[in-house]
Amino acid sequence: MNKLSYFCNPKIKMMSGEYAIPVSGLKDGRHHFDFKINKKFFDKFEESEVKEGELVAVVSADKQSTHMDLSTQIKGFVNISCDRCLGIFSLPVECSNRLLVKFGKDREDDDPEIITIAAEEAVLDLMQYFYEYVLLALPIQRIHPDDEDGNSTCDPEMLAKLRDHLVDEAKHKDHRWDELEKLMNNN
Repeated sequence: MNKLSYFCNPKIKMMSGEYAIPVSGLKDGRHHFDFKINKKFFDKFEESEVKEGELVAVVSADKQSTHMDLSTQIKGFVNISCDRCLGIFSLPVECSNRLLVKFGKDREDDDPEIITIAAEEAVLDLMQYFYEYVLLALPIQRIHPDDEDGNSTCDPEMLAKLRDHLVDEAKHKDHRWDELEKLMNNN
């Protein structure tokens, strides 16, 4: 069963390959766009730590004559390396982001949440924004989740190797520095 099936509406036609929305010719009002983010998407970012994923980006665009307000919801899973055991695991990702697109003469990118594009631009490519949204939604520490009993689901062989290489500082303390430490602690 597809991991995305619980939140994807099968009636929605997914846009794949293109991660752009039309700007010129789009009538004022609210519009919705759906995009599939998968391995092909992450392959375009060679240096990415995320190599695979299965996500859906739903963009709600409220277009006015002077600007367009974009709300993006991204939900799904990415396969990422565990910081503890280096094994690959599936990490759920969910985020909401907003981008205000103003129409003007010159393209400006001073504020990451507000961009200005030339009024004559035909499309707005959201690929880089989707990529950044996904990366920013990842936790700082990425480790396998614990099982129902609270035990680690990391690779047991790797955990055993890590335990074997733990250094007990009390055993390996260099006592030649003890006198110097006493001098430092007295001051």
